[in-house]
Amino acid sequence: MILVTTDEIPGRKIVRVMGLVQGSSVRARHIGQDLTAFMKNLTGGEIRPYTKLLAEAREQCLDRMRTEAASMGANAITGVRFSSTDISDGASELIVYGTAVVTE
Repeated sequence: MILVTTDEIPGRKIVRVMGLVQGSSVRARHIGQDLTAFMKNLTGGEIRPYTKLLAEAREQCLDRMRTEAASMGANAITGVRFSSTDISDGASELIVYGTAVVTE
């Protein structure tokens, strides 16, 4: 499955637009990650548990979006975008969306 952030795919012709597809994930932190984050706020540097948490959420969202697009018969997704929002203290939703298309 081809995923691009652009509306066109270089070297490919879009022959059919299938529609909007999306994938989302709601994730929460846990106390161990918060303690690590607190210490990093004092000393500076990357908060690796949060980096890992977000990377896993992104991959899960992408997988869910790809699955939805494939079930529609698409072989590519254009205009891919990520967005996030806070659900509550310590929990956030990450969503990815785009347009499922069929290319030659």
